[in-house]
Amino acid sequence: MLPDDVRDLVRERKAARAAGDFERADALRDELRTLGWEVQDRPSGSSVRPVLPDAPVETGYARPEDLASVLDRPATVAASLQVVAEDHADDLRRLLRDLATHPPGVSWELVIVANAPAFEVESLLADVPLAVEPSVLATNARLGWADAVNLGLRRSFGEATILMDTSVEPLGEFVAPLAAALEQPGVGLAGPWGVSSGNGRQFEEAPAGEVDAIEAYCLAIRREALRDVAGFDHHFRFYRNADLDFSFAVRDAGWRALAVAGLPLERHAHRAWASVPVTERERLSKRNFYRFLKRWGDRRDLLLRPQPHDH
Repeated sequence: MLPDDVRDLVRERKAARAAGDFERADALRDELRTLGWEVQDRPSGSSVRPVLPDAPVETGYARPEDLASVLDRPATVAASLQVVAEDHADDLRRLLRDLATHPPGVSWELVIVANAPAFEVESLLADVPLAVEPSVLATNARLGWADAVNLGLRRSFGEATILMDTSVEPLGEFVAPLAAALEQPGVGLAGPWGVSSGNGRQFEEAPAGEVDAIEAYCLAIRREALRDVAGFDHHFRFYRNADLDFSFAVRDAGWRALAVAGLPLERHAHRAWASVPVTERERLSKRNFYRFLKRWGDRRDLLLRPQPHDH
């Protein structure tokens, strides 16, 4: 539920845009941002979502230089790999060693969000001979999943930004194929694991090609598409189904999602799932899915192959 003052500003901005008064619309966008809301303009209309605070005075969880977004700047590398480090040092070590053994075939950077981890990320990095110097964004308190991911996404300098879960093991070079997939016309999302649905309620693994959503185990997004959506909805404190919401937001902004076959990646146990008691993860998953349905449940136009309503 939007606060009344935010709702009034959104309505006023909608009227300004309809009247062609874009100077006023831009001023209202800035005013909304000062209240902590980010405007998203899409072909289907405008919406707002909460944004990660820009000032540590309000949050105290990160350094000022780590909070400022660089997405409005030109890219400086072909790919930005994004990793969140929390409780499982061996998983991160495996991923980093594989990146050292199979470095990307394009210019790249590595951004690690040290989300109040249970181990010293810097000590672990000292043991891995990476070809690039990683950027480590440290938090003073454990952030929810979406906020942690967004902290890294906002610091991406890549033409392609690739979110990697530490449960994924690279067995070869996979970055260049993902970057190439995003260079195809209209493709904003790409990844090895895609899902599709006929009704927006049940999602199934999909073969290679255009899909409804890309799973966040390994999710690549074009820089322009990331600018369009700004990041994940911060309400998703648990990871489950956040990738559905994010994928639909990107596709609602006019981009396509592409599942890429044959990437040398292997999935291992997903710690954020396995480490949570069954009843709790089911509760969190359902809550996130209801959040997804509330926003996208009636958007059958975003389904590639919608079933008849009476199916």
